[in-house]
Amino acid sequence: MSTHTTDDVRDEASLPIPADDASDAVPIAAEIVVSRDQPAECTLYPADASGIELMTSWITAHEGSFVSLERMR
Repeated sequence: MSTHTTDDVRDEASLPIPADDASDAVPIAAEIVVSRDQPAECTLYPADASGIELMTSWITAHEGSFVSLERMR
C-alpha cells in the first residue's frame, strides 16, 4: 500500500533542490486581488521583473488553493 496521496509516482531526485547560497534567491512580489463576485486571487512574480519577463514569469492561485505560511509550518 502506498503512503502517497496521489497516484503520481516521482523519485526523490526529481524534486527541487534548495539553493545553498541565499544570494541566488529571486525576490518575489505578491499581489492579492479580492472581488465581490469572484474568488480572491494571489499572483506571484519576480519583484524586479519588467517588460517581457513580467508578462511570462508569474503564477496565479485562486482562493482555496493557497494557505498562509504560518498554517503550513
